Amino acid sequence: MIAFCLGAGLMSLVFLLAWIWARKCDNYSLVDAVWAFGIGLMGGLWLVLNGAHSIKHSVAIALLVMWSTRLGWHLQRRIRWAHPDEDSRYAKLREVWSGRESSAFFWFFQAQGISVILLALPFLLIAMDSDASWSMWESAGLAVTLIGIFGEGLADAQMSGFKVRNYDSKSVCQDGLWRYSRHPNYFFEAIIWIGFYIYACGSEWGWAMIYAPAIIIYLLLRVTGIPPTEAAAVLRKGDAYRNYQKSTSPFIPWPPRRIE
Repeated sequence: MIAFCLGAGLMSLVFLLAWIWARKCDNYSLVDAVWAFGIGLMGGLWLVLNGAHSIKHSVAIALLVMWSTRLGWHLQRRIRWAHPDEDSRYAKLREVWSGRESSAFFWFFQAQGISVILLALPFLLIAMDSDASWSMWESAGLAVTLIGIFGEGLADAQMSGFKVRNYDSKSVCQDGLWRYSRHPNYFFEAIIWIGFYIYACGSEWGWAMIYAPAIIIYLLLRVTGIPPTEAAAVLRKGDAYRNYQKSTSPFIPWPPRRIE
């Protein structure tokens, strides 16, 4: 309980500083990168301070840091590349919260801090588990998580390469994994969290952490992932993206359909 409370206090401070920084930059998009780094920081600290420093805990730290660092670095690069433009999701929130956006974003950032605590909680259970032995759960979780990290990294690299080669804002990336899914990065992000959950199942009460991948998948499919990304893409790319929607799976990689 002490570790949980200290973690909550730390994340509240981190997202307070992030909010101050965002106001200074006049760009609230940076909360995405802080969120990714925050989960790695919180879960990593819990594992280091409470773990028995076994192979089980060391591998958990390595997986978490690998995911957090790669995604956080990718997001901050994307935010810096787009600066001073703000992500369309946050531009929309500015409109919704017009006249009170500063205070509204303060509480939004604090809510992100709460989500970091909840999503990092599986790693606290791993850290506090008295049984530090390696089991089939850790083996399966390791394999699934590595597949997800590799797939997400590959999807992001393919999209970055496409943007370097194509300056036309209406062109649609169909390179590599993007030929089989409109959002392969989101799909593999979901795989990563399923892997984290499987890994946590090897610890006492780890099975109860099913809410973590469920939250991530719900957000990707219904809230902050596919819906706003698709809406912005249709607005920018028009019929080119509508044809892409007709031919390509929205989430799970699948052979493209022929458009008649």
